[in-house]
Amino acid sequence: MAVVAVTGGSFYLSGGSDGDGETLDVNRAAAPGPDLPVGQQPTTLLATPSPSASTSASASASASPSVRPSRTAKAAPPKTTAPRTASPAPKPKKTADPGSDTGSKSGSGSDSTADQVISLVNAERAKAGCSPLTVNSQLTRAAQAHSDDMAARDFFDHTNPDGKGPGDRVTATGYPWSTYGENIAMGQSSAEQVMESWMNSPGHRANILNCSFKEIGIGIHDEGGPYWTQVFGAR
Repeated sequence: MAVVAVTGGSFYLSGGSDGDGETLDVNRAAAPGPDLPVGQQPTTLLATPSPSASTSASASASASPSVRPSRTAKAAPPKTTAPRTASPAPKPKKTADPGSDTGSKSGSGSDSTADQVISLVNAERAKAGCSPLTVNSQLTRAAQAHSDDMAARDFFDHTNPDGKGPGDRVTATGYPWSTYGENIAMGQSSAEQVMESWMNSPGHRANILNCSFKEIGIGIHDEGGPYWTQVFGAR
C-alpha cells in the first residue's frame, strides 16, 4: 500500500493512512486515488494540504504531500497538507552558513536516492518557471528525523505521537524559516515512484511547485517502508 501526505508552515494535522486530517486556516480537500480493484493494482491515497504560515497576521497555505504503500502489493493514496508561512525566527549573525549544503543528505536512505528526488523536484519546478531548490542540512535533519521516527514508532502522519508537527521539527533544527512545507510518503520503492504519487496529488504537487520555497531536505528510511519525507523552506 502506498500513501502520501502533505503539511506546511501553518499548523496542519494529518490523520494517517486513511487520509483524514485537520487544517488550521486552510480548507481540506481530498483527491481520490485511482479506482483500482483490490489485490490487482495499487491505489493511491491523497490527503488535503495543510496551510503555511506567513509573516502577516493571516496565514497562507500551501500543501505538502506524503505517500505510503501497503506491505503487500497495494498502494495507499497519498496524503496532502498545505505549507505554512510564519513569522520567521530571528536570523543569527553568520560568518559561514552551516545550514546550506549542496550535497549532504544524511539518513537511512542513500544519498543517491535523495539526489534523484531533488533532481526530479527541480525538473518539475523548471517546467513551472520556479527556481531550483538547494539542499539545506537543517531541513535534511528535520526530514530524516521524521522518516526515522515514523518507522521506529510505526505511525504515518505529519504529527507524531507526542503532538509535534512539521513546524516544531523545522524550528528545532534552528532553521530561521519564513515559510515551510512537508510531504511524506510510505512504501514507494524508488524516487520515480514517490514523485509520481506526489505529482498526481494536487496538494503535494502544489508544495513541489511552490515558487516561494528555496531550500529542501529529504529523509528516507528504508526498513519497513521506505518512509519518505520532503521538507521545503525559505528564510
